[in-house]
Amino acid sequence: MNTWREPVLANSVRLTGDGVEILDRRVFPAERTWMRCGSVEEVAKAIEDMVTQSSGPYFAALWGMVLAAREAASLEVEDARAHLERAGARLVATRPTNDQPREAVHAVLSHVDGQTGEALVAAALGGARAGDERYRSRSAALGRHTAALLPDDATVLTHCWADLYLVELVRAARDSGKSLAFYCTETRPYLQGARLTAETLAELGVDTTLVTDGTGAAVLSGGGVDALVTAADRVTMDGHVVNKVGTLGLAVAATAFDVPFHAMVRAPDRLAPTAADVPIEYRDGAELLGTGSHPAIRGHYPAFDVTPPRFVTTVVTDRGPFDPHELNRYHQEVS
Repeated sequence: MNTWREPVLANSVRLTGDGVEILDRRVFPAERTWMRCGSVEEVAKAIEDMVTQSSGPYFAALWGMVLAAREAASLEVEDARAHLERAGARLVATRPTNDQPREAVHAVLSHVDGQTGEALVAAALGGARAGDERYRSRSAALGRHTAALLPDDATVLTHCWADLYLVELVRAARDSGKSLAFYCTETRPYLQGARLTAETLAELGVDTTLVTDGTGAAVLSGGGVDALVTAADRVTMDGHVVNKVGTLGLAVAATAFDVPFHAMVRAPDRLAPTAADVPIEYRDGAELLGTGSHPAIRGHYPAFDVTPPRFVTTVVTDRGPFDPHELNRYHQEVS
């Protein structure tokens, strides 16, 4: 039996005695550099600057809220609460398309109720630890449900970096005796697929092939891919999947070539009834342009796109798989 070892990126944000340390995914795997953030503002800036992505902002927000509690420990109750709420609003605003920072902030604030001093810090820490454990356990459930949808020797195309969802999918498949092989898109412009997804899959001993972003449709057309599987930054209640830009094109191609598309998300967002309720983040177009570009060239960089439910086979959640048109059932299930 193979011994499971957590990959490096499974634990890439950590709380220390004087701050939050975040593994800089912009230079990983060539470098393993930890950025120290000594304040909530520095944590927020690190998230905005893409030091961490995918589930990283969730964990950064959790531990960033503990920093906020440390900052507010000497304040009176009302002022301390106000400080925490301002810190939470700042962290939520860093990546508005993804709802995970909002969940992380709620996890901490829900544990804080009228404390000051060391009691406040302890309460915030308890909330952050509970949020950490809950995220990991739900990701494990999500991985098991997704693995169950795949054949025993499945070849999967994935896009961008699904983080713990992908790690738990590989773990669950291995535990159930399934052997997975992956095609990974490089995922421009930050190359998360090349630097994070492919690196982690190889670290886990998974058969991994890297392809350019423009190759996805051709790979799907060849008949050798059993499923398109991605994470989702958010899924609306009417079944729209919001994920890294490029997902829409792959989903359309998968539909054209009769390849199922399974989108992984812990839960559909009941605060987003439709796609119109999800703000799409636009990055600075200059991030697309290399040095020496002609000054007249502009960059257009939506960080996410929206895949309509007609191109989605299954939305896989921590409570199991759902038809994208029946996501209201998720919130009717017994917790």
